[in-house]
Amino acid sequence: MCRVRPPSAPPNPPAPPFNAPAARRLRAALGMGPEHVAYGMRASYGLPYVTPDLVIAWERGTAAPGNPELTALAGVLWCSPGELIGRPRTLREHRIARAVAPEDVAHAVGMDLGTYLRTEESGQWRGNERQSAALAGILDLALPDFVAVTGREEKLAELLHSAVTTRWQAYVRPVTKLAPLDKAVLEQVLQGLHQDYQGHMAATLSWGGGGKGASESGQKFLDGIVDTFWSAVADSAG
Repeated sequence: MCRVRPPSAPPNPPAPPFNAPAARRLRAALGMGPEHVAYGMRASYGLPYVTPDLVIAWERGTAAPGNPELTALAGVLWCSPGELIGRPRTLREHRIARAVAPEDVAHAVGMDLGTYLRTEESGQWRGNERQSAALAGILDLALPDFVAVTGREEKLAELLHSAVTTRWQAYVRPVTKLAPLDKAVLEQVLQGLHQDYQGHMAATLSWGGGGKGASESGQKFLDGIVDTFWSAVADSAG
């Protein structure tokens, strides 16, 4: 008879990027020493292995706390976990930064918990428009962060590459589908990026540097196109 093996427990996900200077600054503001932090984590959060040396290692960046340690450290330092991590990059990191339980996110977007956790693990968001709006709401996601955590940034980069190297007007609608922006703002931004890219190419060629110089200058511009796009959107909105 074939015996069915029970499913193995999922591995612990990696901890989000730790902001060591923030941890050191928050501890100092409370007038606490590393020994006080370590004692609080041991006594209040049941982490007997946390020592002052470990706390110092976290603050120096030579080690980083895992998920349980991060939560406990935030509790001892009277702050949110989000204050102890660097800029969130993934859906899970944004959730942790805002101290929202996965069950709460799953409920808000109308998913069962298992489906939502698999979404965090894969990094691919497949929710509909209503679910996407609910996700952005409960995690207070700015549009650039929403595009990134839902796995749309790579596609956005592809569209922007094409917009600046060909006819930008043809990419207003496709970009809008990924990043719902005011049409007038988006047209202004795409036109500006197109002109900037063409300026990079023309300026290099005008110095007689040949195609190689132009190619390198243009490629550098394209490599940072997404960040440049969001900066231009912010400037236009401001």
